[in-house]
Amino acid sequence: MPRPSQREQIMDIAQESILAKGFDATSIEEIVAAADVTRSGFFYHFADKNALALALIERHIEIEDQIFDNLWARAWELSDDPLQRVLIGFKLLAELLEDMQTGHPGCLVATAAYQDRLFNQAVRDANRRAVLGWRQRFREMFEQIAEKYPPQDEVGFDALADFVSTVVEGGIVMAKALGEPRMTAGQILLLRQYVKLLFTPRD
Repeated sequence: MPRPSQREQIMDIAQESILAKGFDATSIEEIVAAADVTRSGFFYHFADKNALALALIERHIEIEDQIFDNLWARAWELSDDPLQRVLIGFKLLAELLEDMQTGHPGCLVATAAYQDRLFNQAVRDANRRAVLGWRQRFREMFEQIAEKYPPQDEVGFDALADFVSTVVEGGIVMAKALGEPRMTAGQILLLRQYVKLLFTPRD
């Protein structure tokens, strides 16, 4: 396995520290020391902490998109029905999170949102883009379901898509707060059940 580049090493170390204690409490000095690079080496790759934050969020979006693409590609292989595809996808997501024995490490987007006063507009825009990406992805899925299975209650698809983000992010926070790593997976399964009830025709 190839060694990470110096830039990737700096980002990996910074991300671990940021998820543990936040952007504000993570200093360039500690990142430099942990990465065993000089300050000039850090600034060769990142002009400042805003540039580092932007790179981390953009990498997070890319990785997250790949994870979701892979999960739902698998779901698409297993069913031709739009509702069953989404339900399978949520089940696969829950299993992925349950396999993380120590729990999900946390979300950079949520961490940056909590401390948005620290960042410039470019970082805030990237964070917003990450959240809106989730909205678009799941709204499209729910719209496809609704073409075949009209929802049993009145619901806005943007709000329903945002509900996915709320459940996942909230589940991560609750799991950390309670020291129950598998709690997030359970919350996703409850979301799955709600979606199933919402779109399943009533006799």
